[in-house]
Amino acid sequence: MYVEMKHIFKTFDGFCASNDVSFGVKKGQLAALLGPSGSGKTTILRMIAGLDAPDSGDIMINGERVNQLPGNRRGIGFVFQNYALFRYMTVAENIAFGLEVQKKSKHEIRERVDELLELISMQDLGKRYPHQLSGGQKQRVAFARALAPNPQLLLLDEPFAAIDAKVRRELRGWLKDMIARVGITSIFVTHDQEEAMELSDMIILTNHGRIEQMGSPEEICQNPRTDFVKDFIDVELFEAKMSRHRQ
Repeated sequence: MYVEMKHIFKTFDGFCASNDVSFGVKKGQLAALLGPSGSGKTTILRMIAGLDAPDSGDIMINGERVNQLPGNRRGIGFVFQNYALFRYMTVAENIAFGLEVQKKSKHEIRERVDELLELISMQDLGKRYPHQLSGGQKQRVAFARALAPNPQLLLLDEPFAAIDAKVRRELRGWLKDMIARVGITSIFVTHDQEEAMELSDMIILTNHGRIEQMGSPEEICQNPRTDFVKDFIDVELFEAKMSRHRQ
């Protein structure tokens, strides 16, 4: 496993946000943390990122225990749901930010930024500012900025939450294609079942701080193991997805 959480517990002011959480994600997989609001999804993501520390348990990345390692030394790219772009920086400057922190040369930065602008199909928009972009374009820039320092793990917190439904559907396919092209291990948080089923190789279903079930979208939908999973999962969505794939 490339990313593992082993018997993680996390409490906030007496509320147990993570209750004996254990799972693993293989290298190159795209995993979805799916569950209702307040089920512990984002807490898990923040602990992997180093933004929160577990009370107990082990967080492993590429075989190394990283509990005490600062987030900026974990080899992680993070995409926030509200883009978190620097509004007074151009698109190119936003993408270059992490590379400048790494003190890369101007030549290296320019080459990497050009490469990523091409990857996100925004070669002619490098001099624009965030307020001049659509929601979908902002999310593409946020994705490119997260990838710029060549992380080995990409974390996405409800990446399409701030985008309208039509654009969200278009971006799903784009994101899955980009992650496949880059070949990066990725974990994203969502409460949208259709999104989880369409994008992920594996779904990690959370409820009240616990992992209810893990598996492929097919396994989760066809073999629910608890009453919560049976009630929560919309099997019709899965069947519609499979029908589209067969067409």
